[in-house]
Amino acid sequence: MRMEEVIAHVEGLGGVLTLRPQPGDGSPEVSWGDAFLYYAPDGVVPRTQPFATVVTKDYPGDESSRLDRPGAFRVNVAAGRDEYRRWTGSDPREGAPSDVDPSTPDVVIPHPVYGSLGWLAVVEPGPRTEAALRDLLRTAHALARARHDRRAATP
Repeated sequence: MRMEEVIAHVEGLGGVLTLRPQPGDGSPEVSWGDAFLYYAPDGVVPRTQPFATVVTKDYPGDESSRLDRPGAFRVNVAAGRDEYRRWTGSDPREGAPSDVDPSTPDVVIPHPVYGSLGWLAVVEPGPRTEAALRDLLRTAHALARARHDRRAATP
C-alpha cells in the first residue's frame, strides 16, 4: 500500500479530518510530509490524539523503524487493547515483545514508542498486512467515533 492509499481508505470511513503539515502552516518542521487522522465530523481539530498517523521519517526518540530509508513510511494505529493483545499476545502495559524488529516491513508490530498505550504499527505495508491494516484502521476509527459520541452526549 502507498501512503495515499492508506489515507484514502481512512477518509472513506467517514467523519475523518486529515492534517498534513507543510511549510508555512505553523506546524513543526519534523511533522512536514506526515499525516494525522482524526475523527472529527464537524471538521474541527479535536482536543484528542489522532486515531492513526502516517509518518515518513524518524522522530527524535523514535528512530528504531529506520524511516530514513528512501520511500519508507510507517502507519501507526490506535486500535485499542483488544487488537494489541490479539496481534502481540500480551497486554500493552507489559511492553513489546523483545524479539520484534521495529524496522521490519509489512508486519504488524507494537508501536515502538506508544505500544504501551495500545498502538500498533506497520512499516511499509504490503500484501501481507494490507487486509489486516485496513481492519485495524476501521477498528481505530470506530473507537475514535465512540469516544467522540460519548463526549458529545455529555452535557
